[in-house]
Amino acid sequence: MSDAGDFIDTALQRESSWERAEDAEARHGGNHRYYGASVGAVRGTVRDALRRHPALTHDDITALSSELWEVPVFERRLAAVVLLQSRVRLLTNTDLTRIEGFVRSARTAALVDPLSTDVVGPLVERLDVVRRVRADSVLDRWARDPDDWLRRAALLSPLRALRAGAGDWPRFARHARLVLASTSGRDVEDDGGAAAAEAVARVVDDMARRRPELHL
Repeated sequence: MSDAGDFIDTALQRESSWERAEDAEARHGGNHRYYGASVGAVRGTVRDALRRHPALTHDDITALSSELWEVPVFERRLAAVVLLQSRVRLLTNTDLTRIEGFVRSARTAALVDPLSTDVVGPLVERLDVVRRVRADSVLDRWARDPDDWLRRAALLSPLRALRAGAGDWPRFARHARLVLASTSGRDVEDDGGAAAAEAVARVVDDMARRRPELHL
């Protein structure tokens, strides 16, 4: 394990609480193990790690995120998300492949949603034209993928930009219609479409309040 990875994991284990671990498992499900560290502790630990290692490059950050994610402990994976949020300016379209792997294995909104809105969205928005075209093609593929959580990630990725009065609403609308068409007449809870359908409703409801001129 790298020095930064060891520091983060050790600090998170020191912040452990069996009461919080049980509560987190009840809220997020049994796909992960739980140390029981609070969200604030996770954020503070990543912040401290970045202070200790201020010269981490793009490759260092992405490698560290994968190192943290590799062990299916919720707090480690949340730390990977916070790390990418903190250094999103270093990321580029080629990093979407790594993030796609994270989304596919996350299986919980507590990890997928911040990855989508606070990492993928800002990453895509800051790309130049050529890289943006490539990134958009990746998100188009995500929106068509059978994996419900990957579809959710594609749908939530433009949310911050849309809230700010920017963003690509026509692309979101196309993705949303794909999801709604695929779940029409189905029990989405039984067929596994609930996560993406919920994302459509979330963005549409948000825009109805903030930008009522936008509609599907």
